[in-house]
Amino acid sequence: MSAGSRALGFSWPVLVGLAALAAPRVVLHDLDLVQEGTFVNALLVFVPLACWIGAVLWRRPPRPFLTMVVVGAIYGVFLSAGHQLLWSASFDGAGPRLGGKLADVDPAVQEVVMRTAAVMSSLVTGVVVGAVTGAFAALLCRVVPQRR
Repeated sequence: MSAGSRALGFSWPVLVGLAALAAPRVVLHDLDLVQEGTFVNALLVFVPLACWIGAVLWRRPPRPFLTMVVVGAIYGVFLSAGHQLLWSASFDGAGPRLGGKLADVDPAVQEVVMRTAAVMSSLVTGVVVGAVTGAFAALLCRVVPQRR
């Protein structure tokens, strides 16, 4: 294990695997196969996060908050890649467009702007999900006794 993965408490493949647990929802949502507000969607949202927290409680990494932020950042990469790969399917071939005074901008430029915004949004979302999950996991690590 590298020094970085020792500080995180997991090897890099495990961190990537934990993040990948949340990836199916991206695909199913972008293909409109699962709807927000449904029980299935709730499972796809919360079960991976519960697994992340469970892994932290089981392994007790030295810095659980940082570990979850890293997993969240990796999830953000998966989220971004999923949205980019499924862009056309998600928008039925006609992606979102700029409006107002920017409506006349070349459609190719508009697509670059919108896709770039989607990438940034996905990365931020992943880090925020990791931070919230990490705060909860760190709190639980303090409250829940370590198994022997």
